Amino acid sequence: MKKVLLHCCCAPCSLSCIEPLQNENFELSLFWYNPNIHPFKEYEARRDCLLDYAKEIGLEVLAREKYGLRDFVKNVASDIDARCVYCYRHRLEETAKFAKENGFQAFTTTLLASLYQDHEAIKKAGEEFAERYGVEFLYRDFRPNFREGNSKAREKGFYMQKYCGCIFSEEDRYKKQIERDSIKFEK
Repeated sequence: MKKVLLHCCCAPCSLSCIEPLQNENFELSLFWYNPNIHPFKEYEARRDCLLDYAKEIGLEVLAREKYGLRDFVKNVASDIDARCVYCYRHRLEETAKFAKENGFQAFTTTLLASLYQDHEAIKKAGEEFAERYGVEFLYRDFRPNFREGNSKAREKGFYMQKYCGCIFSEEDRYKKQIERDSIKFEK
């Protein structure tokens, strides 16, 4: 049975991935490494929801605990619009290294479930780090499961985030309101 490390950004997205991977008879462990998620209370809410869910279904969560606001901002500040590619690459490289160091034959990510992420950039990064670290990148397109996974997450009462995780995506979330307010308060 192939040991697979599933990088998880949150519990709701994991619902789109865990069952399909288990149906393929992989021995699955979950991996938490998300230093892109801000502010800390958001990071904590996502992490703790994943930990609770994993305990409920009997899966192990391995973690590289790092709340990385300063490092994340430092690495994306020169090109905030390209932050997602940095974010994918950074998290997938850490996942590939962890997989190699801990005897996993393959790794994948819940990022492949989101309708809102750059699927091709995620796939490209996964394949690059698979080659670099000598561990298979298990590519799967989990997007068809996304809506059903979110529906199950709501039924289970999971914490449901409103943005991908980085502080800049939260700003994007409020972009229209920020623009309306700036017009309203102009002199």
